[in-house]
Amino acid sequence: MSEFNLKRMRKDKIMRLVFVLAACLLTIIIVAIIVFMSQQGLTMFKEVTPQEFFLSAHWDPEAGKYGALSFIVGSLAVTTFALCLGAPLGIAGALFLSKIASPLMKSILQPAINIYMAIPSVVYGFFGLTVIVPWVRGFFGVTGGFGIFTAGSILAIMILPTIVSLSADALATVPQTLEEGSLALGATRWQTLWHIVLPSAWQGLVTAVILGMARAIGETMAVQMVIGNTPQLAKSLFSPTSTLPSEIVVEMGNTPFGSTWGNSLFFMALVLLGISMLLILLVRSLGKGRMA
Repeated sequence: MSEFNLKRMRKDKIMRLVFVLAACLLTIIIVAIIVFMSQQGLTMFKEVTPQEFFLSAHWDPEAGKYGALSFIVGSLAVTTFALCLGAPLGIAGALFLSKIASPLMKSILQPAINIYMAIPSVVYGFFGLTVIVPWVRGFFGVTGGFGIFTAGSILAIMILPTIVSLSADALATVPQTLEEGSLALGATRWQTLWHIVLPSAWQGLVTAVILGMARAIGETMAVQMVIGNTPQLAKSLFSPTSTLPSEIVVEMGNTPFGSTWGNSLFFMALVLLGISMLLILLVRSLGKGRMA
C-alpha cells in the first residue's frame, strides 16, 4: 500500500474518531440537561401534589399555589393554532417555489426566504405588538388584542420560512419521471401535484412540519410580547393567557434557586420538553400511517 493511501486512511480514522466523540459529547450534554432539570423539578413535589400542578389553573407562588394547567393549555393551543395556519401555507409556498415558479422567480424568492429565516424573534414580537395587536383589537372588537390568536399568528409567520425551505427540498427530490408519467396518462398539472408529487414527498413534508413545530412550541420572546402573560386559563382565542416558555422567562430571574417556586419552573421546562417529544412522536406516527 502506498504512503499516500496510508495517510488517507489515518485521516479517515481521525475524522471518524472526531465525529464519534462529538456525537458522544452531544449525547452527554443532552442527558446532563435532562437529569439536572429532573433533579430540580421533581423536588417540587415534596410540597406540591401532581394533581395541583397538572389539573389546577391557580398560579400564585406567593400564596403557595402552583397550578400550571393554564400554561400547558396555552402552549398547546398556541402551537396548534400556529401549525394550522403555517403548515398549509408553508407547503403551498414550497409547492409553488419548486414546481410552479419560473427560474427568475426562484432566484428572487429563495434568497428572500433565507433572509426571512434570519430575522430575530424579538423583531417578530415587536411587529406583532405594534401591528397585529392593534389590528386584532380593531377588527374583532376585543379588549386588549392579546391572546392565542395573536401569538399563534406571529408564530405561524415565524415558522413559514422553515417549512417552505425544507418542504421545497423534499419536493425537489420527487423523480421527474413520476410527473411525466402522470401527465402522459392524461392527468392535469394540478392532479399530478396533488396525487403524485405531494404523497411522494410526504415524509420530507412531515419533517418540515416537525421542525417548524419545534420552533413554535419553544418560542419565548415573540410570544411573551403578544400573548398577555396572564396566568389564567384561556376561554377564547382572544383572551390573554401565558405559555410555559413565556412564564419561565418572565419569572426565572426573580425566583431563589432551590425554592419551590424555582423548582416548579424547572419542572415546567421538563414538561415543555416532554410535550415537544410527544408531539414529534405523534406527527411522525401520522406521517408513517399516511405513507402506509
